[in-house]
Amino acid sequence: MKLTVTDIKGNSQGELEVKFPLIENGKGTQAVHDVVVAYRAAQRSGTACTKTVGEVAGTNKKPWKQKGTGRARAGSFRSPLWRGGRVVFGPKPRDFSKKVSRSTKQLALRKALTERLNAGDVLVVDELKLSSPKTKEFIGLLSALQIDGTALVVSSAVDKNLTLASRNIPNVELTTSDTLNTYDVLRSDKLLFTRSAFENVEARLNKE
Repeated sequence: MKLTVTDIKGNSQGELEVKFPLIENGKGTQAVHDVVVAYRAAQRSGTACTKTVGEVAGTNKKPWKQKGTGRARAGSFRSPLWRGGRVVFGPKPRDFSKKVSRSTKQLALRKALTERLNAGDVLVVDELKLSSPKTKEFIGLLSALQIDGTALVVSSAVDKNLTLASRNIPNVELTTSDTLNTYDVLRSDKLLFTRSAFENVEARLNKE
């Protein structure tokens, strides 16, 4: 498969051959699912916490005698039925992260990129340089490349002007080729790579 490489004004600058092996025949679907579930699980803070019977304030003294008062039986001020009492089977801090093998992550990223390439959602520019950190200039760049909706911009390294110019645009996210993951690839409507960033991703996917 070949991709057309353009400049930031949308003018053709040649073609780029896709050098990593594309995935066909439905392979890798489960890997994509596993990786996305693991990614989203890892975003959970896991800090929800409730108090057990040993942690709530209160005495162990019986509120009133068992019989003769006309009231319901009560054995503790720390009962879960009472205000200020303990919580039964409540959440405690925990780690929600899931382990996914490196080979599964590789397969999932290859599968996700293959699907986006086949759908025509991947754009490659020769170079992505802004003269100033102006949001207006970056919006003009997106317009010239005919990018509507949400977009993920992938560069080979962090660029200060690019970061400052895009941070006020809610439907645009930035990442680098080293940190690109399957969830990022699937989330946006369009993927905009620089040539060097796409080649770096190819090198990642060609590693065994």
